[in-house]
Amino acid sequence: MKIVPAILSENMEDFLLRLKQAESFTTYVQIDIMDGIFVSSKSFPEEKINGINTSLSFEIHLMVKDPLEFMSRIDNAHLKKVIFHFESDVNHFDFINHVEERGMIAGMAIKPETKLEEFREIAAHVNTLMFLTVDPCCYGNPFKPEVLKKIEKARRIFADKTISADGGVSLENLESFLKMGLDYVCVGSRIFLNSSPEKSYNQFIEKIAELESWKSGKISEVK
Repeated sequence: MKIVPAILSENMEDFLLRLKQAESFTTYVQIDIMDGIFVSSKSFPEEKINGINTSLSFEIHLMVKDPLEFMSRIDNAHLKKVIFHFESDVNHFDFINHVEERGMIAGMAIKPETKLEEFREIAAHVNTLMFLTVDPCCYGNPFKPEVLKKIEKARRIFADKTISADGGVSLENLESFLKMGLDYVCVGSRIFLNSSPEKSYNQFIEKIAELESWKSGKISEVK
């Protein structure tokens, strides 16, 4: 399981600072985009993404009402994956086709309250499913453990999909995500709101290594 640092910023100064910090310890990040309509917060002017000059590859998480209109204005060679919300106002298939025709990976985010049966049909047509374990909006929203059951069920149903979780991921609950076989988790505030983002990121990496080592050891004992 991988750790993907998630950058959420309401102004360009904070965004560029966090992007620069991330360049020192990772090669891939998620950038959260908010329009102030789909969620109450609004991020930096989204067109600024076009001019980002970075060594990082990135995905964007679109917390926006109209993701297709948004993507018509976005073009950056470092953008590899676009994750839109199932609950947004868009024809899902049109948006997926738009993203894939531009040579990028299409992913779909699911809010905590959305039931699996609602998005099951669309899920078959995307590469990645990203489950929000907090209400989308800003850093630090409360973790919703009830979402874990939905993720666990989705992992069994969509065995061929990349599955991730976003929000409220901590060193204390990391084992729960690892046990479910997630491909990656997005971590925002617990990396970027600490005094040393690089140190915080490395703590997550070390924790995963520790958990995986313990898991391998237990399997060896059984054998």
